[in-house]
Amino acid sequence: MKKRVHAFWVLLAFLLLPGIARAGEWRVTPIRLVFDRGAKSGVVTVSNEGDEKIELQMSASVWTQDAEGKDRYAETNDLVFFPKIMTIESKQERILRAGIRIPATKREKTYRLFIEEIPGPRKGKGANVSLAIRFGLPIFVKPLKGESKGEIDSIGMTKGVIGVSVRNTGNEHFVIHSVIVTGENAGGEPVFSRELSGWYLLAEASRRYSTEVPREVCPDLARITLNVKTDLFSLSGEMVPEKSMCPP
Repeated sequence: MKKRVHAFWVLLAFLLLPGIARAGEWRVTPIRLVFDRGAKSGVVTVSNEGDEKIELQMSASVWTQDAEGKDRYAETNDLVFFPKIMTIESKQERILRAGIRIPATKREKTYRLFIEEIPGPRKGKGANVSLAIRFGLPIFVKPLKGESKGEIDSIGMTKGVIGVSVRNTGNEHFVIHSVIVTGENAGGEPVFSRELSGWYLLAEASRRYSTEVPREVCPDLARITLNVKTDLFSLSGEMVPEKSMCPP
């Protein structure tokens, strides 16, 4: 028996892309809201590009990051939004309004407004599987006085695995676009390079990255350099490895 999957879970990776966030057959614009001292509310447009009407439900969460930089969410009443449930006919759009109840503080506050499709019956032949599409709209409440800065907290290598920790030492978020790790031999020639993808790094949070050095080039390493590119600034660092840091 054939099955048709009409939708799937969307985890937010496309949030780093500019423009419009697409989720299945509906889209959200803008892809983030930023509230400063002069703006405590915003408007989001949700458009149904499919051939069937959809139902969506909204919920709000505080957005934090743990010691490893992983995202964590907890329900909150800090945000006010309307409507909490909406129906959008085919090829139509609706407005979602969101605002913040609390004033700005010394540190940026971060939230997610989750917009989730309520699964319903779908038209089509054979068996149909309907899954909920969930999109988390980032909401940033800027601090009273913003300070954007970061640092490479540590660089090390154990058994041929390079570990790097990037820390946000400011009071507002930035976006890590890439982490580029390069290994050079004694002649200054690159013998390997890795580019690791980034993500949001919230105020005072840190994230650890790791990559494995090819076993055959590890003993030739004389220097390891690191370049972190963010949406606001770049960071760099280096270390001199020892042969004992390579795999036995």
